[in-house]
Amino acid sequence: MDWDKLRIFHAVADAGSLTHAGDQLHLSQSAVSRQVRALEESLNVTLFHRHARGLILTEQGELLFDATRAMMKRLDAATARIRDSEEEVFGELRVTTTIGFGTLWLAPRLPKLFEKYPDLNIDLMLEERVLDLPMREADVAIRMKEPSQADLIRKRLMSVHMCLFATPEYLQENGTPQEQKDLSNHRILCQNPRSAQVGAAATLVAELMTNDVTSMLTVNNYFGVLQGVLHNIGIGVLPDYLSRDFPDLVRVLPDVHSVEVPVFLAYPEELRHSQRIAAFRDFVQEEIVIYRKTMKAQSLTSA
Repeated sequence: MDWDKLRIFHAVADAGSLTHAGDQLHLSQSAVSRQVRALEESLNVTLFHRHARGLILTEQGELLFDATRAMMKRLDAATARIRDSEEEVFGELRVTTTIGFGTLWLAPRLPKLFEKYPDLNIDLMLEERVLDLPMREADVAIRMKEPSQADLIRKRLMSVHMCLFATPEYLQENGTPQEQKDLSNHRILCQNPRSAQVGAAATLVAELMTNDVTSMLTVNNYFGVLQGVLHNIGIGVLPDYLSRDFPDLVRVLPDVHSVEVPVFLAYPEELRHSQRIAAFRDFVQEEIVIYRKTMKAQSLTSA
C-alpha cells in the first residue's frame, strides 16, 4: 500500500472530516478525497460511510485505522529517539500518573526540572486510567502498582500509606480522636469509594465507615480532599507523603493507615536511551531521596 495514501487516510479517520484532514495536511479537500478513493479502489473496499455530518469508518476502515494508529505511534517513538541528543535534553515528554500523585507530589516539584532543562516540554496527563506505554499513549508513567507488561523498564521509587490528617485549627475546635470509634463525632473526607483508586485506600475507607461515621465529604481525587482538610471541613484520608509539603497538618490516629502502596516509574524498553526519559527519571529519583531525608529528619524531631 502507498504510504502517502495511508497517511492521508489516517488523518481523515482521526479527524472524521475531509476538510479538517486537509487543513492538517495542507491539502485541498478534493486532493484528500481523491487519495482516499484511490486507496479504497486499491483495496477494493469501502473505508468510510459518508454522511452529511461527516465520515464514519466502516468495519474494514476500523481495521485499517487500528493498523495506521499503531504505525504512527511507532513512528513517533522512532522520531523521539532520533531527536534525542546525546548531550542535550529538549522536546516533549509525555508523563502520566494519577491525579493525586500528579497534583500533590509531582507538579509542585517540576520547577526544579524546568530550571535544569528549560527546553524540555512536559505534557502531564493526570488520570486514574492506566495508559498503554508500549502503544505510546505516554512516554513515561508513575504508577501505584508494578506494571504488568514485560516490555517495560520499571523502577520502584517509594512506598505510600494512606493516613488520617487534619489541621490544628480543626482539632482545637472539634477535639482530637483518641481511638477509631471517636471518628463517629467527626466529618470524614475521602476519595469517593466508587471512583478509580488503589485498593488499599478503598479498604481503609471501608474500615473507617464501620465506626458509624454520620457525616462525610467524598471527592473523586485527593487534591479535592486536601483542599477540604486545609479549610477545616474535617479529617481527611490522604497519602502520607503530604506531611513533607504540609508540615502543619496533624496526623490523626497514627496507628490507623492503609497497607503499603508501591510507587513505580516505568517506560518502554525502546526508549531506554532517551535523554528526556533519563533526565526525568533522575530528577524524580533525586526528589525521592530528598523526600526520604526530610521525612527521616521529621521523625527524629518528633521523637
